[in-house]
Amino acid sequence: MINKNSTISQIFQTPIGNDILSKLFMTLNMDQGLINKFPLSKVKLKHLSSVMGEDMVNTLVQLVNSETEKIIDTPAITPKWWKEAIFYQIYPKSFCDANGDGIGDIQGIISKLDYLKDLGIDCIWLSPIYDSPNDDNGYDIRDYKKIMAEMGDMEDFKQLLEGCHTRGMKLIMDLVVNHTSDEHEWYQRALNGEKKYQDYYIFRDQPNNWKSFFSGSAWKYEESLGKYVLHLFSPKQMDLNWENPDVRQEVAEIVRFYHEMGVDGFRLDVINLISKKAGLPDGNETIGKMMEFTGIEQYYYGPRLHEFLRELRAEAFDPYEAFAVGETPGVGIEMGRYLTHESRGELDLIFNFDHLETPGHVRFDDYQYDLNFLKEMLYRYHDRLGSGDWQALFLENHDNPRILSKVLKNSKYRNVLAKMLQGLLLTFKGTPFIFQGQELASLNLPFSSIEDIRDVESRNKYQELIESGMSKEKAFQVILAGSRDHARVMINWDDTVHPKGWIKDFTLGDGYSVQAQLEKANSSLRFFRKMAAFRKVHPELIYGDLISINRDKKDVMLFERRLYDKALTIEINLTDKPVSRSLKGRKVLVSNYRNRDRNYLKPYEFTICKG
Repeated sequence: MINKNSTISQIFQTPIGNDILSKLFMTLNMDQGLINKFPLSKVKLKHLSSVMGEDMVNTLVQLVNSETEKIIDTPAITPKWWKEAIFYQIYPKSFCDANGDGIGDIQGIISKLDYLKDLGIDCIWLSPIYDSPNDDNGYDIRDYKKIMAEMGDMEDFKQLLEGCHTRGMKLIMDLVVNHTSDEHEWYQRALNGEKKYQDYYIFRDQPNNWKSFFSGSAWKYEESLGKYVLHLFSPKQMDLNWENPDVRQEVAEIVRFYHEMGVDGFRLDVINLISKKAGLPDGNETIGKMMEFTGIEQYYYGPRLHEFLRELRAEAFDPYEAFAVGETPGVGIEMGRYLTHESRGELDLIFNFDHLETPGHVRFDDYQYDLNFLKEMLYRYHDRLGSGDWQALFLENHDNPRILSKVLKNSKYRNVLAKMLQGLLLTFKGTPFIFQGQELASLNLPFSSIEDIRDVESRNKYQELIESGMSKEKAFQVILAGSRDHARVMINWDDTVHPKGWIKDFTLGDGYSVQAQLEKANSSLRFFRKMAAFRKVHPELIYGDLISINRDKKDVMLFERRLYDKALTIEINLTDKPVSRSLKGRKVLVSNYRNRDRNYLKPYEFTICKG
């Protein structure tokens, strides 16, 4: 057990301590290697009280000691369909509009199922399609068992599900159960004075100092009740009280409802936030300033999280052999293992976000992303996994700007960079998750003013920046760097038919519609189809060992995938400059360049060689 006499090095050797210190050093843009070097390694925790504060030291001790059980690894990898699958996330509002109202719908998705099948997709992940007032584009659910009117109805959804299964594809839904819309029947009945439903949420007489992820206080005052209610996100997204067993049973029943219908699993939104520390103590101000969200240490890895997940798994997932992937902001590699290892009976996968921003940066910073950092993080994650673990591989989703725009300095490399990143996701060890438009080499959009922005997070942050004294021009530039709307505009299916969208209309650029890329032999889309097909006939890219080669060589990623006597070697240039080639004379099976140099890798070149 860690105590105040423990050294920094001893803390780092514990699973949770490793995650916390790694995150801290990344946030502060400090070299993590210093942790195990004298004199920092020998510093005792109690000596940091004067710098960190007694409260922060106590919080660190409690978190580090929250996991004492050792993970017992399995003797071999267990084959699972979701380990072999390529997932494709659909943001339904922006995927395909079948009725011309500017909003994507279920019939639009149905019309593109053959496209997804031909692309090589094995499982569709649908962002929320439930009935919602759309304060946060469906992540504020009003009725879990009703379909959003703009999307269609339950019969449309059943038709979609059947269409997927007929084509040999699976479908998982996005489920938001940390919170509901304030228009949900439960919350409305709570406001009307029903004690039962007031206990479904977190009401208290006085707020603590927790901050919302969507700016401002995490507490809203409900005048009719004379109480404050917790909302970690929008003031219209009210946190559920998972301490209440009735709430947990309601959630399990919702999950069973869709599994009975044939849904193959769920992505569980911000699921690591469901357990809050008893008494809801104030957050540490120092941690709040570093992480931007005061109070986060009191709930991002709460005391009953594992208990709640095991219960949900046993009651609503295991009976259907269903798949569960959790969105877990703030959770590190070691915490992730406790949530997903086969022996634990909780989740199958989590989304770890540590690789999305380089050290010292956050999403709203405008900077160029260094792919050497992505290399380091992928290897670091992989190194910690045993045979009972598995990794979710992704670079984009509905909550982040486009990765190409974060990396590119020269637009002429747009196509080859898109292909290189696709190749990396489909050859590294783990399950790849592709976000809609990623196969098209989509970029961020040139929004011109805050009036173009629909994202509630971005609009709230903009207002907060203005109130802090920042100019409107500067505040908008901050928003432009990180707005979630970059990923949420309508897909261009045909250059000749400009889609009417619920966000300001934009095109992806000449030659980057689906139709144009289908017709172009060397397009990003056609390369993705080729890579997906290649992966399906090479099991070494799924279950094979991953062996890094010349790992310390900057700007290059070189690794082997080996299964029994079969091996493939992947060589990647992570920069927009030529670099020396390591693999010479090998038979090239796949490349994102038609003409290759025998001695040098071209900018962002991706190559798979035999053996």
